[in-house]
Amino acid sequence: MNETQILLAFGGIGLAALACQWLAWRLKLPAILFLLLSGILAGPVLGWLDPQELFGPLLMPLVSMAVALILFEGSLTLHLSQWREIGSVVQRLVTVGALATWAVITLATHWLLGFDWLLSLLLGTLTLVTGPTVIVPMLRVVRPRASIANILRWEGIVIDPIGALLAVVVYSFIIASASGEGLSHSLMVFGGVIACGTVLGIAGGWLLGVVLRRQWLPEYLHNLAALAAVLGIFIGSNQLMHESGLLAVTLMGMWLANMRGVDVQHILHFKENLSVLLISGLFILLAARLDLSALLALGPAVLILLLVIQLVARPLNMLISTAGSSLNWRERALLAWIAPRGIVAAAVSAIFAIRLDEAGYEGALLLVPLTFAVIIGTVVVQSATARPIARLLNVAEPAPSGFLIIGANGPAREIGKALQQLGSRVLLTDSSWENISAARMEGLPTYFGNPASQHAEAHLDLIGLGHLLALSPSGELNTLAVMRFRHDFGHQRLFSLAHSQESRRSDKHRTSDKHRGKLLGNDSLTYSKLASLLAKGAEFYSTTLTEGFTWEDYQALHGERATVLFARDPSGWVHVVSSDSQLKPATGWTLLAVIQPQAQ
Repeated sequence: MNETQILLAFGGIGLAALACQWLAWRLKLPAILFLLLSGILAGPVLGWLDPQELFGPLLMPLVSMAVALILFEGSLTLHLSQWREIGSVVQRLVTVGALATWAVITLATHWLLGFDWLLSLLLGTLTLVTGPTVIVPMLRVVRPRASIANILRWEGIVIDPIGALLAVVVYSFIIASASGEGLSHSLMVFGGVIACGTVLGIAGGWLLGVVLRRQWLPEYLHNLAALAAVLGIFIGSNQLMHESGLLAVTLMGMWLANMRGVDVQHILHFKENLSVLLISGLFILLAARLDLSALLALGPAVLILLLVIQLVARPLNMLISTAGSSLNWRERALLAWIAPRGIVAAAVSAIFAIRLDEAGYEGALLLVPLTFAVIIGTVVVQSATARPIARLLNVAEPAPSGFLIIGANGPAREIGKALQQLGSRVLLTDSSWENISAARMEGLPTYFGNPASQHAEAHLDLIGLGHLLALSPSGELNTLAVMRFRHDFGHQRLFSLAHSQESRRSDKHRTSDKHRGKLLGNDSLTYSKLASLLAKGAEFYSTTLTEGFTWEDYQALHGERATVLFARDPSGWVHVVSSDSQLKPATGWTLLAVIQPQAQ
């Protein structure tokens, strides 16, 4: 390939990756599905992309380093301190339940496809991992009950690094067994891989943690240091003991994530962004290398394997994991249906298959198309059917019409109680324990903490919530919350109170309207004014309009004493009244307003 063709190929991969990520965001489906399909279309179907010709001998080293970075990023999310928080169901899902899934897939692969036991074991480990990158987009579409969503989300977070570690161990054992110099030698090689990967991984994680904790490097070099350390440990471990590098970087991430006094959040954010870039390009390239003819040659056995994974392995896992729990049969049924395979399976299978093929392992290259078939099959089937099944089982949340309220102060609590009386779900967040305690005493659901924190990203339950009300007295916190939840709710459903000082500030000091959201009520309704009205006896009242009491009658009765903030239409949807609203409620609408007492 000449220089122009290489540049066009890189540009095409970049555009395809961006288009796939955007399409996944718009449709709220896992991006891996579109990335794999675009790679298959560009490679074996149309013949536009040949990764081997494009990269030559650099292809496999680049894939290996990309996989190492992906595994390190995944292992950074495994915090052992969270083990008690995730509940007994999730603990069993990622331990005994995962072993049951592994056993079923291993047996089915051996009997249906004729793979030997070691390759069957490896495929079993590769295809038992779900992961947050496929679970979270699916949950946004399915919108199951909070109990189901929390279990699936935590399972994806925890099983990701555990499954990767298990796959690396099994792969190392196969490599050791392939040496062909007897059982004792194989065990020695396997022990050497485990020992070398463990020692270097823990040592690398500890050393990097010490560097970060003692601030031996300026903060702007932390990400570069982490990247260099991961690649250095990966390459050095492989040089000392062949194929021990993946184990080393996985353990390195786990050790660093659980090291006291080390903040890895900024590194994790950098690695997440880097992983999006690597995953997007990597999966297009790997899919372009698929041998579809070899996969089709296996015949209907592949479809039977998918049915076994969907209808036997996952239900058995759920039966074992939910035994004795408070979940009803409907919730267990949905949990038994949702388990899409994801990033780790696709990334790791490619490098393992190539290494095993180079070691002379017959049939190893079939691991890649089989793993990709499982990924595409589970993602497509479950994405298409999970929402209807959730509705059929009556375990799906209604349309996300609830309210996330920033602040648990007095005015926020009054609005929260009024919205609850309209039948809307509310969740109040605040960093003041006094405010949170008062809200809980009044029967309001709360989250104690900063809604823009890393902890909130993992624990804040947004199921059923579709609007943001930024009601904190701090204008800066309101702006931060609007920016934080813009992607979750969309800019049309972000509301905040006006700030009395904003109008007096110059343009260079005034918060941009797009970062402030829509103004709740009207331009003059500030937090101070609302708190003052409530202190002077104003109250929230809900009024349903009828043919005998119209909107005009309502306005004539209350006049300027009433500030309408919310309106529920006859279908039950709650509309937020903002400064740019053109409210024209009709018969059957229910108005929620703060009404000042009449002058004596």
